[in-house]
Amino acid sequence: MSKQRVGVIGGGQLAWMMGTATEKLGLELWIQTPQKDDPAVAIAHEVIFAPIDDANATEKLAQKCDIITFENEFIDLDALRNLEAKGVCFRPKLSALSPLLDKYEQRSYLHNIGIPVPKFTTLENISSFNSDFPLVVKARRHGYDGQGTFIVKTEAELTSLLQRLKDVPLMLEEYVPFEKELAIMVARSITGQVVTYPLVATYQKEQVCRWVIAPAHVPETLQIQANKIGKHLLTELDVVGIFGIEFFLTSEGELLVNEIAPRTHNSGHYTLDACDISQFEMQLRAVTKHQLGSTQLNCLGAVMINLLGYEDSYSDYAEKRNKIAQLPNTYLHWYGKKECRAGRKLGHVTVLIKDHTTDPEMIAKKIESIWYSH
Repeated sequence: MSKQRVGVIGGGQLAWMMGTATEKLGLELWIQTPQKDDPAVAIAHEVIFAPIDDANATEKLAQKCDIITFENEFIDLDALRNLEAKGVCFRPKLSALSPLLDKYEQRSYLHNIGIPVPKFTTLENISSFNSDFPLVVKARRHGYDGQGTFIVKTEAELTSLLQRLKDVPLMLEEYVPFEKELAIMVARSITGQVVTYPLVATYQKEQVCRWVIAPAHVPETLQIQANKIGKHLLTELDVVGIFGIEFFLTSEGELLVNEIAPRTHNSGHYTLDACDISQFEMQLRAVTKHQLGSTQLNCLGAVMINLLGYEDSYSDYAEKRNKIAQLPNTYLHWYGKKECRAGRKLGHVTVLIKDHTTDPEMIAKKIESIWYSH
């Protein structure tokens, strides 16, 4: 029996990690990505080398595949709509992505369906925006890993930033002095079944995620509330696939949605080793009509640490990777990227927690001390 063919727009590490589940689910992955050394090229059945916003290349991909899903959202939505009108099967549907790709439209959509978010506005309405400094300025499109997000503390800083970014569509929102940053992965099947992974705590530095602790040490009521928000969002959008939802936890104990990732997400990488079904397998299960299955942890908990670039070089950091990999209950995932630059995600480490005396933050700091040592 021939394998079902799944096309993936994007060939970075998120698509590469989908490869862990293809044999199990009887699938072939066909990838659209621009560079021959992009991570997912190594696991793809076939590759169409083209930019991810090249709709002509996506049309060729669609001719080879049964369905198309996404590794990232930097797509040409209007051009893809023409393909969808011709019968190309995208999962999630483009109508589910449409309100989310522009951050101001995403905020507006969430607010309109009753999901709590920070106060926000467009630059055009800045004069009537009732919020004190510091303020957060965000690029409305193409921001990720802290890129396109700016915290401004004074009127002079704001004026200078707006002058520098005068050609970039921007939005403005209140700065939330949060207690914690949290995140959750939520999947929804073709039949409308919704499953949620454990709520996790994320630690960011300069708006880039450094590590993730699963599960978050928060009251059970917050897990229930996050599950409810996730199910509400994916059901309203009629999503088939998996989404990451990032939250701020305020000092009053309120969950505010920070951002939505309409795909697998860095905060769910721990699932590769700490769950029987990873977020990557779950995405493929959702889009190919499989039963979704369990999202339970197979251990007491886990900590995931990103291995970020800290210099400009071409190196595989073999010595540091070997030292980290020898630590107990440790799983290292190296993305095979040739070029290192500051902040670039080169790999990640998951450490499974097997007893209640283990401090996940101490583990994270130990691994970072090895990785960032010079």
